[in-house]
Amino acid sequence: MLLDFFRLGLNNLKRRKLRAWLTMIGIFIGIAAVVSLISLGQGLENAITGQFASMGTDILTIQNAETGFGPPGSTAITKLNEHDLKVIEGISGVEFALPRYIRTARAEFNRVVEFSTITNVPENQVEMEWLYSSGGLKAGQGRLLKPGDNGKIVVGKNFGADDVFGKPIVVGKKILVEGKEFEIVGILKTSSNFFLNSAILMMEGDLKDIMETGEEMDLIVVKVDNPDDSEAVAERIRKTLRNDRNKKMGEEDFSVQTPLDTLKTANTILIAIQIVVVGIAAISLVVGGIGIANTMYTSVLERRQEIGTMKAIGAKNSDILTVFLVESGLLGLAGGIIGVVIGGGISYTVSFVANIAFGSEIIAFNLPFYLVAFAIAFSFSLGVVFGAIPSYQASRLKPAEALRG
Repeated sequence: MLLDFFRLGLNNLKRRKLRAWLTMIGIFIGIAAVVSLISLGQGLENAITGQFASMGTDILTIQNAETGFGPPGSTAITKLNEHDLKVIEGISGVEFALPRYIRTARAEFNRVVEFSTITNVPENQVEMEWLYSSGGLKAGQGRLLKPGDNGKIVVGKNFGADDVFGKPIVVGKKILVEGKEFEIVGILKTSSNFFLNSAILMMEGDLKDIMETGEEMDLIVVKVDNPDDSEAVAERIRKTLRNDRNKKMGEEDFSVQTPLDTLKTANTILIAIQIVVVGIAAISLVVGGIGIANTMYTSVLERRQEIGTMKAIGAKNSDILTVFLVESGLLGLAGGIIGVVIGGGISYTVSFVANIAFGSEIIAFNLPFYLVAFAIAFSFSLGVVFGAIPSYQASRLKPAEALRG
């Protein structure tokens, strides 16, 4: 019996193809937006989680509280220094601690001046290799820095573009950084870390010399002995630095961040973005639902005689109600299926193009079954809900009045 109602509903929609398509536009635009954005957000979250997993959980980052926007450590009132570094190195569970410098420097090549971000590479071989591994640093051209490479630098992928210095930079060329000449020994592969694509890497001694950093540093990165003890080591660092700086709990002028903290922050931002975008897409769904209601009202008016005939030959109110509810539900269902296909296509295309552009899996395509099932079920339900009132009115028509039109 129910199958007959669906067949009748499909036949009625086929007779009004143009109106049905116009009605479904709002539905499939909304569903496509929801599916594509949630899918992309889930894919980005999976990619970020994968990157953190590959980096390991043995990394802690210490930095001072900031007072404004800028590179890490640049707007801190109290800078991290050599004393803080020695204090951290002496804490139980710390394998080694690396000072990190992130500064903006004047770079000149081909008589063109640009201001670029520079960062340091440690002089120690073990620490250097760990930095390369944990940061996913790989040379696309030439090689990475090695101990004793004073006067040499490695630049990000973006430096190879023509529009930076008027002509592309290649391995072997020399560039002025803060007035000092450096030889380029390598160009990094494209990274999903946007910072690295436009950064200059140089030996720590060279950076401290040209930037005159003194004892101040921007970050301290810690490698812990046992990844399972990361949280415990982080708490020991907090307590030790708090005592050393004479700060009370809750009044710290520094932060100790674990990979889990960073991941939570990134996921919170992604979820917030998804909620906002889904809210916007919901407006399109409401518009689509109103379109279904309007179409069903029009359909009831046009088919009054048909309704009267059905009732005259024995159709019950519940039968008429079911016919129109199924029809409105099918409008929502068709819009949902089309929306899922379009949304999935958009998500796949964006992730594919982004991964090709950045040379790494910055967004993993992910279209889970539960999202597809929910989108289709929701769109069908939306059609039924917005078609409920017109369907009810159709079922309450008197046979004689309906036959008169």
